[in-house]
Amino acid sequence: MRTSVLAGLGAYVPPRVLTNAELCGRRPLGDEWIRERIGVASRRVADGEATVDLAVRAGRHALTAAGASGADAVVLATISPDRLLPAGAPEVAARLGLGTVPAFDLAAGCSGFLYALGVSSSMITAGTFDRVLVVASDVFSAFLDPRDWLMSAIFGDGAGAVLLRAGEPGEPGAFGPFDLGSDGAQADLLEVPGGGARARKRMLADPDGQEPSPYFRMDGPAVRKQAVVGMCDSLTRALGRAGWSLGELDLVVAHQANQRILDGITDELGLAPGQVLSHIETYGNAAAASVPVLLAQAAAAGTLEPGQRVALTAYGAGLAWGSTTLLWPGVRAVTEGG
Repeated sequence: MRTSVLAGLGAYVPPRVLTNAELCGRRPLGDEWIRERIGVASRRVADGEATVDLAVRAGRHALTAAGASGADAVVLATISPDRLLPAGAPEVAARLGLGTVPAFDLAAGCSGFLYALGVSSSMITAGTFDRVLVVASDVFSAFLDPRDWLMSAIFGDGAGAVLLRAGEPGEPGAFGPFDLGSDGAQADLLEVPGGGARARKRMLADPDGQEPSPYFRMDGPAVRKQAVVGMCDSLTRALGRAGWSLGELDLVVAHQANQRILDGITDELGLAPGQVLSHIETYGNAAAASVPVLLAQAAAAGTLEPGQRVALTAYGAGLAWGSTTLLWPGVRAVTEGG
């Protein structure tokens, strides 16, 4: 049998730091309120760079970390594509010098990286490819209403990448079973209403009507209530499929949606403080890139050590969620901008 194994990690965050003080100006609800409610003090914002630009840098770092010159395929997870058409992944592959390899985008909200890992792992397990570059990149600041300071307080930009290789089940770095799921009945809880086929057809039918908003909107309280339970349930299922107990788990790398959500996961699962990693205070919510950026930074800093049992989990628009596990290997990570 064969499975997918983590071979290298890379991350890139833009150099532009947007602090709470700069964001809020003289508003009465400022730095202290954002820190208390969301857990964010600053975030990175792309200035003159687009989603593919960030993806290329993160992808190159992952290849370098793995000591690899190429990959058999590229999967780009994003919810902030540079264009509706074509997909960004072929451009990422071309700019990385990977030639005419298969490349495609995947959109699964903030769970996109977990979905991309699952799809790529399946292709490796099936023998279709031996090495797959998985990149998650989002310049979500481009989809935020500049007048909506609260949404701008939550999100940041960034890109993270991993190179997967074929290996054997049970070896360090081998991904365990995936738990993936969705609930489209709640699709309108997080959305960008404008820009798609539905909005375009509506405007063609009624040119004088109000154009749907091109900006992101979210029912924060409704999502927050479900995110803790959703990630905990998904993570628990993934642990069960891997044959792990909660007591055997060393660290959790969860989507950086909100510090209260991360604290809720810790409490709900009965974990010790610090077992659920967090960098949201400095980087905000980087959408699909959130998990791989944190993963690469934690690996580079030595927070993740060989032999540790690690779980990954995410929850977001769709609604969609995903989780998986791995025994942490002695693998390199190259980061930039952190």
